[in-house]
Amino acid sequence: MQVYRGMDIGTAKATSDERRRIVHHMIDVADPAEPYDVASFQRMGRQAMAAIKSKGKKVLIVGGSGLHFRALIDPLEPMPTDVETRRRIAAMPVEGVVGRLLDADPVAGEVVDLSNPRRVVRAVEILELTGLTPTQRHKSEAAVRYRTYQPIDDVSIIGIDPGSDMASRIADRTRAMLDAGLIEEVRSLESGLGPTAREAVGYKEVLSMLAGNLAESHLREEIERTTLRLVKRQRTFFRRDPRITWLPWSNDLARLTAAAADHWELAP
Repeated sequence: MQVYRGMDIGTAKATSDERRRIVHHMIDVADPAEPYDVASFQRMGRQAMAAIKSKGKKVLIVGGSGLHFRALIDPLEPMPTDVETRRRIAAMPVEGVVGRLLDADPVAGEVVDLSNPRRVVRAVEILELTGLTPTQRHKSEAAVRYRTYQPIDDVSIIGIDPGSDMASRIADRTRAMLDAGLIEEVRSLESGLGPTAREAVGYKEVLSMLAGNLAESHLREEIERTTLRLVKRQRTFFRRDPRITWLPWSNDLARLTAAAADHWELAP
């Protein structure tokens, strides 16, 4: 969500001073009205990475969604999407959508959860737009490499997990964002937030409050709860990646920095 201009407080962007001292990429590159997707992020992000490497420098990717991270370093092939196509398919009876998928791919149930309407609709949407069945996509070289964590270039990855301190850090972060003016930021952006930006954690809850669907007295608690759910999903996502070396949490930033530096000096 840091790609969106104006969404500063709720996405914890690097400060102006930090960005003057260290060049950051992929920040403020899109208008919040735009439905900025993984394919757009991958294309622009890889262009930035190539530019950095052309100067003889190394790329440091920090934070963010696990899917977007893997879109940069792994052979992820985002499939096209079309709102009208998806809407038309979603309007069909579920049984008809499943039948359409199985007619084209009798063993689709081995790679698509046929009991999940959203996944079935998406599979049929991709089928109509590309002609590719779920089984064909699952067996492609890129898909196999993605599932087996084979990157497109050499990478060295570390993860820092706050562990048992996670909930309290989320609470501190939420309070800090609200104190810094998150509500005012969302109110100023409200009319220009597109469907993707509106789903951002923190922004979605404030929008609900502004619409009268959430009491302000419950806002902080709701943001914390939503953030915790997101963190748990992302933690599970990253924990599956065998390439990540996990460093123990420390409130001593210098110690964490030294541990990261030691790891990368030893990395092949």
